[in-house]
Amino acid sequence: MRILSGIQPSGELHIGNYLGALKNWVKLQNDSKNECWFFVADYHSITENYDPKEKPKEILNLTADLLSLGLNPEKSVIFQQSQIPGHADLTWIFNTITPLGELERMTQYKDKAASQKQNINVGLFDYPVLMAADILIYKSDAVPVGEDQVQHLELTREIARRFNDKFGKVFPEPKPLLTETPRIMSLTAPDKKMSKSGGEKSYIAISDSPEVIKEKIKTAVSDAGGDNGKSPSPRLRTTKGGDNLLVIFNAFAETKEEKSDYSNYKRYHEDGTLKYAEFKPALAELIANHFADYRKKRAELSENPDYVKQVLADGAAKASAIASKTLLEVRTKIGLII
Repeated sequence: MRILSGIQPSGELHIGNYLGALKNWVKLQNDSKNECWFFVADYHSITENYDPKEKPKEILNLTADLLSLGLNPEKSVIFQQSQIPGHADLTWIFNTITPLGELERMTQYKDKAASQKQNINVGLFDYPVLMAADILIYKSDAVPVGEDQVQHLELTREIARRFNDKFGKVFPEPKPLLTETPRIMSLTAPDKKMSKSGGEKSYIAISDSPEVIKEKIKTAVSDAGGDNGKSPSPRLRTTKGGDNLLVIFNAFAETKEEKSDYSNYKRYHEDGTLKYAEFKPALAELIANHFADYRKKRAELSENPDYVKQVLADGAAKASAIASKTLLEVRTKIGLII
C-alpha cells in the first residue's frame, strides 16, 4: 500500500505534532506491507506569513528532525515538495475541474483566514487542491490524516473521481488512515489546541532540553488551585488542565510500569487527591526520556547538514520519476500532448 503524507516547515516541532502524525509515520514505515512517501510541504508553508531568509533553515531543520525521530531513507522516500514541479503543474490542471463552491466550504480556509486577516491569499484558498495534487500525483492508496484534514481528503477523492469520469481512469481514490491520536492542548490555555502561537510556555518542543521540559510542565495549568502541591476539593476543581496533562502522560507511557503509574494518577485525579508536586516532575521526566535518542541523533545531524541535503536530493530523484510519469499520463488524457 502506497502511503503519503507531508508536514510544513514552519518552526520547531512540538509534542502535538509528534503524537498527532510523526510517531505514526515511523510505525507505518516499519510495516513491510507499506511503501511510504513523506515530504516537506514547503509550498504549503508559504501561504502563511514567513521570513524567506529563515525558510531554507526551516526546511533542513525539519528534515533533520524527521530523520532523528526515526524516518529512514532506506525504508521511506523523503523529499521536498517544491523540488517536484509536477505538484504545481497538476494543481493547475485540477483547478480547472474543481468547482469554486467546493473550496468555499472548506472550514480550514475559514479558520486560517480568520487568523491571518492581513494575508488572505489565493494560495490559502487553493491549498486543498495542491494537497490533492500532492497525493494523487503519486497515485497514493492511503493518507494518514487527523480529523481536521478529513474534509480535504474527501475533496481529493472527489477530484480523482471527477477527473477519471471526464478523461478516463488515472487515479485511485485514496482512503484516509484515521489513527487514534490524542488531542494535545496548550499548557497555558488547556481549552485551546497546543500551538506555537500561544507562546513558548504553551507547548513542549521535541528539541527542548530536560530542564526546559521540567520548567514548562511545572508552570503548566493543572486544576484550579492545584499547583501548590495537591488538587483542591472536587467542588472547586476545573479539570481541563489536569485532564490535558494526564492525556500527555498516557500518550508517552509505553512500559507496563508507566501505564500502571498513569492508571494511579488518573484515579487520584478523579477523586481530587492527585499531588501535582509529584505528578508534574514524573511527567516531565517521562517526556524528556522519550526524546533522549532523538536529541542524540539530532546533535549528530547538526554536524552533518550535507547528509540531510543528500537525503532530500535522493528523495527528489525518486519522487520526480513517479511524478513525471503521472503528469505525462494526465497531459495525454486531457489532450495536451501533440
